[in-house]
Order: sequence, then C-alpha cells, then structure tokens
Amino acid sequence: MNYRSNIRTKSGCGPLLAGDSARLPALRQQVFEHVRSSGRAARADITRDLNISGASTTTLTADLIDSGFLREVDEPDREHGRGRPRVALEVVPDSSYVIGIKLSFKQHSAVLCDFAGNVLATAILPTKNKRSSEDVLIEQIIALCHRVIKAADMSEQDIAAVGVGIPGIVDQASGRIRWCSLLQDTNVDLASSFATKFNAPLFLDNDTNMLTLAELWFGVGRDKTDFAVVTIENGVGMGLVLNNRLYRGTHGVGLELGHTKVQLDGALCRCGQRGCLEAYLGDYALTREAGTALDHEDTTQKDNEELLDLLFEKAKAGHEAAETIFRRAGRYLSVGLSNVVQLFDPPLIIISGDRMRFDYFHSDEVLAEMQKLTLSNSRQPCQIETHTWDDVVWARGATVPALVALTDRLIGGLGTQA
Repeated sequence: MNYRSNIRTKSGCGPLLAGDSARLPALRQQVFEHVRSSGRAARADITRDLNISGASTTTLTADLIDSGFLREVDEPDREHGRGRPRVALEVVPDSSYVIGIKLSFKQHSAVLCDFAGNVLATAILPTKNKRSSEDVLIEQIIALCHRVIKAADMSEQDIAAVGVGIPGIVDQASGRIRWCSLLQDTNVDLASSFATKFNAPLFLDNDTNMLTLAELWFGVGRDKTDFAVVTIENGVGMGLVLNNRLYRGTHGVGLELGHTKVQLDGALCRCGQRGCLEAYLGDYALTREAGTALDHEDTTQKDNEELLDLLFEKAKAGHEAAETIFRRAGRYLSVGLSNVVQLFDPPLIIISGDRMRFDYFHSDEVLAEMQKLTLSNSRQPCQIETHTWDDVVWARGATVPALVALTDRLIGGLGTQA
C-alpha cells in the first residue's frame, strides 16, 4: 500500500492511455488532447503516437497554432543536453480559463485553472453547517467564483466554464440535482439559475466523481484505463473509471457504495434504511458510537469534528471501547472493498477522504481482511493506495468537466475524457 499526501506533478494533464477507439473525437481534437496530456510533444511524437501521417500532423498542428491553442517551444535534447533544440508543441495556457468548485458543509473550495490545467489561484468560503435554499447556494457559488477570480487578478469575462462537485445525485441528462445534502429542496435546476447571474456555463456532478476525475487527469489514474476511488468523509462514496471514462450508471445513482448492505437489520443509516456500509463508517456513525463509548463529560459541548478527534485520540491511547469502534469500522470497510474487487476487478483502488487520517481505515489488518474476502487466488491482488487530499484537489477535479466541454466547443468533436 502506498500512502500519498500530494497530487502527482507529472507533466501535462489528462489520461495518458488511449480509450475506446469507437469513442475517439475528431483528429484535430485528438492532436490537441495528446499535446495537453503530454505537457509537450514534438510533431514526430504526435505522428507516431496517434498513428497518423506526417502531413496530417503538420496540417492539424498548423491550424491549432493559427487558432491560438498550441504554440511552438524549444525543447533541449533530453539525452545529450546539447545540440540544436528540437521544436515541440504545448498548449497556450491563457487561451481559456475555467473554475472548479467543491461544495461541502464546512466550507466551499475553488480553483481557477488555465486551458493547460495549471492551477492559478485557490479560494475558500466558510459555510454554515446546515441545508440552504437554492438561492442561497447560488449566491455562495457566485461569491466563491468572484473570490477566486480576484485572487487570480482576472475578471468574470475571462472565465469560460465552471464545474461544481456536490454531495448528492445529479441527473446528467437534465443537469438537475435530484438530491443534495446541502439543499432543502430536491430536483433543483442549479445550472439554469446560475446562468442568469454568471456569464459562463455550469457543469455539475457528484463530488466523488469529481475527485475520481482529479485522479484520472492529474493523479495516479493518468496511466490507468480502469480504477476505482472510495471516499470516506461524512459518508462513503465511490467513483469508477472504465476504459478511461467515468461510469455513472443509467440514472446517475450507480456506485453508491455507502448504501450497499453489509448487515441485514443493522445500524440505522441516514438514508432511512438499515445495514448500509456508511452506517458504520460515516461521521455520524462514529460520533453516534462515541456518545456511548466515552465519558459524558468528554462528549458534551463538542461538535462532530472535535468528538471524532477525541475518539481517535482515545483509541490510540488504548481506550478499549474507542479502539473497538474503529476496528469494527475497519472490518466493514474490508467488506466494502472486497465487494468492489469482486464486482469490478480493478487493478487499483484509491481510498481517499478526510477520514483517512484515521489509520484504522488503511491498516494492514483491513487490507489483509479484504484479500481474504475476495476470490483472489487466480489473479493479481488489487493495488490499494491511500490519499489524503484536501478540498482543493476535489475542486481541481471539478475543472475537468469544464475543460472537456470547453475543448469540445473550441477544438471540435465529441468529448471522451469525462
């Protein structure tokens, strides 16, 4: 198991491996996306990697240069470090800009990126821990946009698209939010409301999907065509990439790992059913247990964050009941992870989220138990990585749908990366 705390800084952004050839965009867009994912690429590299003619490469790159999306740069000989530099191509970063946002109960976070995927500015807006109306949430999103725009010394007119990740369910066909833990109402058309107040289109998705896109475009998932992401925060989420594409399910409610059943007639989940995985792993599940396990004077007048930290501190100090809570939660996580392996057979599962600071969730015992629960004798064991990203990385993932839509519109063809 590898434990990571910083996003990978490999040159370029976007998937490094080819996806389904039947879904590839127009050749002009393939050339652009190849350059962007490589960081820099010579024409000979493009010709070879895309298996096209040199004449096609010359024509398409000339068009992209004339259009202001690519530019030529000198690249020193990487083998000898001397001689005439070869000419490479790179994305013109200031040809367009996007914003990515992660919404949560504690705070909303934003990043502003250029067309090459570089982060130019970040911003955070503290929020109240309660559900709000659609109007209030729109005001918060726009305020955060203006805050990150100011941090980048830009104006609203510079922003071409905005991506937002929410803790909820988004219908991708209609763009409506079917349900969100931050909203009082259901079936909300947030994108249309946003369009009346901000001069850029809004692209919505579940926040775990956005984190999965961050791994696909900027993290360890760049050189994987298939992988899964499991998040443990207030609840339990899951994202899945198959053949370089994010899988959402028919109605956008697939991969709700937190609401798979691990115990019939078990603990009560906030969804109203019993025995869900997150009823043993989510914040509310752990604090519910803490209220019983710890002394009354330790639990009074503490918010959930303070109570969770105290529970963990007690467990590490040898408090038997506190340690039992975490170890039981870890065993249920083993069950959930083994089900992911058994159903999808991914080469990699990334466990992420704020609660990964609790080492009980990624202990050797948890991973060994996961392996025991899978039919793994005849296959390579699934690789597990643990990442402790802050909300800015989730927000960076929210730039991906905005970048994809922008690339489709400006470069042409059908987007295939999100």
